[in-house]
Amino acid sequence: MTETVFTQARLADGKLVDIRVRDGRIAAIEPAGKLPPNGNGLDVGGALVVPGFVEGHIHLDTSFFGDRWIAHRPCTNGFDVQERVTFQAENMAAAAPMAERARNQLDLCITKGSTSMRSHVMVDGSVGLKSLETILDVRDAYRDLIDIQLVAFPQSGILKSPGTPELLDQAIALGADLVGGLDPASFDRDVTGHLNVVFDVAQKHGVDVDIHLHDAGTLGAFTIEEICARTVALGMQGHVAVSHAYSLGDLATDALGKIADLIAASGVAIMTNAPGASHFPPVARLRAAGVTVFSGSDNIRDSWWPYGDGDMLRRAEIIGYRSAFFTDEELSAAFDVVTAAGARALRLEGYGLEVGARADFVALAAEHVPQAVVAVPQDRRVFKGGRMVADKGRVLR
Repeated sequence: MTETVFTQARLADGKLVDIRVRDGRIAAIEPAGKLPPNGNGLDVGGALVVPGFVEGHIHLDTSFFGDRWIAHRPCTNGFDVQERVTFQAENMAAAAPMAERARNQLDLCITKGSTSMRSHVMVDGSVGLKSLETILDVRDAYRDLIDIQLVAFPQSGILKSPGTPELLDQAIALGADLVGGLDPASFDRDVTGHLNVVFDVAQKHGVDVDIHLHDAGTLGAFTIEEICARTVALGMQGHVAVSHAYSLGDLATDALGKIADLIAASGVAIMTNAPGASHFPPVARLRAAGVTVFSGSDNIRDSWWPYGDGDMLRRAEIIGYRSAFFTDEELSAAFDVVTAAGARALRLEGYGLEVGARADFVALAAEHVPQAVVAVPQDRRVFKGGRMVADKGRVLR
């Protein structure tokens, strides 16, 4: 049995407490000074202690972080998903080994405070299962530092990429945790056929679904409605996510209200990284309707854009800034998107700062959550199962 007492920890409500961790779980939380110290005690020094950040959408296989600089290449005419996929394939051919790049990105995210992650990994006719096999090995090497869910992601389409339906099935058997999809209407041009494959694989293996949806306006809204209907029909409420869902930022007030209620009733979660060049789902309106809205870094310095720092606290700031969140309540909502809401979307067991929960938390130089969101303090200590895994920007192995 291993036990540590963390003293002088400041909770979100401002209270100073001591936290006893036993065998990776929180065993007690008491007012500061109430828990007797032990040989493994650690004084947090009044730092704000918050649950580990949830990196809900990232691409470990395609980032160039830590590799040579690759200049961004604009699309020929606006934003075109199929053209960006082509650029990505060309860039990847000259990139450093995938395992090396994935490790660089994981180290970045861990030092910023992420203790759980969902990564999409390409599985389609263009790459087969090679990328997934590489990332599975990397995940195993990092199993004591961060929990990673992997989505089998058909970046080149399902119906347009020969052999992809079978590959998605094989990917889940190999170790992927979820099955993904990509723009069923505009990419594969067959919403029903695309969703048939995705949900058939999910039902066969009993796994969750996370579908990329870039389509704007009524086309994107229609696809969301179809995903919600399929989710309810199969009894998969709480097991499906739509990533990006740009169309929700395009809709008139009445139409948005109706689809927000539909999404909430179906239990479909919405992921947004609040990108600067696109409309993005209205976070406050969706949350008010009862929709689980979570977030992720998405692409970090890859073929889609040159930005990204792996910092989910910074992502909360971006969401708050773009959503015109100013009050403490609103800033706390932005923080919830990258913590508790992400945990709900990923269905994480034992998440949070309470007795019995996993001891995954971050100590920040901030007085409270709203200040942390706007200040984005970089002085952080990251704990996984009660063990410090990052300090001063370095991963501790």
